[in-house]
Amino acid sequence: MDWKLELVVVPVADQDRAKAFYLDAMGFDLLVDHQGSPTFRVVQATPPGSACSIALMLNPDSAGAVQGLHLVVPDIDAAHAELVARGAGPSGVVHFEAGTQVDGPDPEGRDYNSFFEVHDPDGNGWMIQHVAGKGG
Repeated sequence: MDWKLELVVVPVADQDRAKAFYLDAMGFDLLVDHQGSPTFRVVQATPPGSACSIALMLNPDSAGAVQGLHLVVPDIDAAHAELVARGAGPSGVVHFEAGTQVDGPDPEGRDYNSFFEVHDPDGNGWMIQHVAGKGG
């Protein structure tokens, strides 16, 4: 039996603002923007190359509560440069050496050892992580 994660709900305070951030600053693809009723709207977007999407659901009380979602990319420097250019406001790239966090990418390019953070306008947090054999 295969179990595939296909959708993660990300609570936001303003769906239009969140939609603009994920499409424009993060480069996600819009799959659904459906207004089911005056009080119910579904906005669904997918990171390029991913099989899993996010649903930007209006929930002001929980906006910003999602932390630690990981996106893996084959080139951490290129991913960082793209998000800087798009205005996503990522943190700097870091890696670990002897259990200590050090600025910059892993000089040996080891998988799972270089990463940076980015937060949406509500504070939901993402980790972007280098894995050479995965990502687009």
